[in-house]
Amino acid sequence: MISMTRATRTRRNAYTLIELLMVVALLGIAAGILAPQLIGMGRLETSSAVRRLVADITFAQSEALAAQSYRRIHFYDDGSGYCLVSITDADFNDPFNPATADYVADPSGTVRGLGHYIVNYVDDGRFKSVSISDLEMTGGSRSLTFDSLGGTIESPGTPAGEGRIVLTGEDAEYEITIAPVTGKVSVLRIDG
Repeated sequence: MISMTRATRTRRNAYTLIELLMVVALLGIAAGILAPQLIGMGRLETSSAVRRLVADITFAQSEALAAQSYRRIHFYDDGSGYCLVSITDADFNDPFNPATADYVADPSGTVRGLGHYIVNYVDDGRFKSVSISDLEMTGGSRSLTFDSLGGTIESPGTPAGEGRIVLTGEDAEYEITIAPVTGKVSVLRIDG
């Protein structure tokens, strides 16, 4: 009888490693399912659009450096998006015309298989609640232009001033600032 009591006393109540891993996995799955609903899809759409715009500005700057030519991001008048185009000295001051624009090739080729670098928030289901609500560029322009050195310019040889873009979504609003000359991009959330 004594040996039986010792055997039951030495056994400890604990969870096995398998049980702990299963609980952690279930909690992870539940958090993954619930997190977007807790945060709000509008906020996720807006922050995703901001990250995309910052990446595209950086891409345009890098593309200008690599190609040693001008690259311009033109923002549509209705705030629905923007496109990335290549320009020359000859057509630098020409107004934007979507039919004749020399679009930069989109490495991901997402626009109707054409490869044009166009981001349209209305047509893209990922950003359906996002729009460009405010745009302030040098001289009231609707474009951000980079030269062959990667700097922002107003006209050939003339540096541009600071640029400001405001992206607005359902639950969030962000201000993207482009520094003069260097084209450094900063982001600030401007709603509560």
